Amino acid sequence: LSPYEQLLALLPKEQTLNVDETGHKENGKRLWTWCFRAALYTVYKISPSRGSDVLVDVLGEEFDGVLGCDYFSAYRKFMKDFNVVVQFCLAHFIRDVKFLVEHPNPKNRQHGELLLGHLRQLFHIIHSRDEYPTEVGFRRALGRVRNELVDDAIFHSPGTQEADNLSNRFLNHFEGFFTFMTTPGIEPTNNLAEQAIRFVAIHRRMTQGTRSEAGRHWCERIWTAVATCEQQGRSLFEYLCETLANMFQSRPVPPLIPLPDTS
Repeated sequence: LSPYEQLLALLPKEQTLNVDETGHKENGKRLWTWCFRAALYTVYKISPSRGSDVLVDVLGEEFDGVLGCDYFSAYRKFMKDFNVVVQFCLAHFIRDVKFLVEHPNPKNRQHGELLLGHLRQLFHIIHSRDEYPTEVGFRRALGRVRNELVDDAIFHSPGTQEADNLSNRFLNHFEGFFTFMTTPGIEPTNNLAEQAIRFVAIHRRMTQGTRSEAGRHWCERIWTAVATCEQQGRSLFEYLCETLANMFQSRPVPPLIPLPDTS
């Protein structure tokens, strides 16, 4: 397997993954670049689909890890169809609450300010973790604010369509927003994947996309090498030099993830 295929094969075995997607153009056709960020590597896959079929294709039907993602329907379908544990991005939720804060309807503005206050308090507790002498006390503080947030979102909605949209998220997927509270190592936001996909969006604006299947595959692989080397603190230049030298000498391409020592 190539280094890219090796990483693809590792993705279904990960305990935590952050996923995001962004648009991609190829000769005027709309495609999608998917970003799968694990702890030690990142894989990019360009697909004609933005649906959950991509997640099934990459992660399989028995993915047993936690998926960090936004509230996009593809992730919710994958979660529902295969009982996948998710952590919906609270940063995205904050943006939607701020939409209420800035809404012309005063009922939405008042409700948005109420929810935003709870969210600020929640993240204040997260960022003040070291001030809590015990894990139990920390979890209780988080739980108290979480309950207040959910209670106000569901039971004190002003009844507007915009406020009810947020209320329904908690009604339908309450646990998915707070997985980080019960699962160690899970981030409450999807910032890791968003950061990993940012330079891809910049590259897209500079190049205006790809022109062929070969160019698409090259982008997937070079983006994967760039992001993974950065995560691992490796020199991309040295990795590419070693790769080319090995190819000229008919030797195996060096992996992006070190292979197990079988000696």
